Amino acid sequence: VDNAQALCKGLQDRGIKIVSDGTDNHLMLLDLTDTGVTGKELEKMLDEVHITLNKNSIPNDTQKPTITSGVRIGTPSVTTRGFTPEDCEKVADIITEVIRRKEEAFDWARAEVAKLTKKYPLYKGRKF
Repeated sequence: VDNAQALCKGLQDRGIKIVSDGTDNHLMLLDLTDTGVTGKELEKMLDEVHITLNKNSIPNDTQKPTITSGVRIGTPSVTTRGFTPEDCEKVADIITEVIRRKEEAFDWARAEVAKLTKKYPLYKGRKF
């Protein structure tokens, strides 16, 4: 929950709307209506920089269900990896830059994601 709240606050501080105006659990729904980016577009762009999330309809969505005006983000995978609230703040920065700068931010975003994933590898050789 600490990581989700840090990510949520980081996004809000950067002007991104959260449907419930915050989160009390590991999920949040971003309202992209004012960003000029659809949920489908952001899902694809973030996939390009190795961040996975899902397009999702928002309440009273004017977009088709196949396009959407929102995305759903969950933090269990980054928390399991070991990310801290400070790391989640960095993820908020990456997501916001991709929303604002689109493809222009891809190289920078990939490099930032690589730094975080290198810091917290999926598997460390363990002896059982």
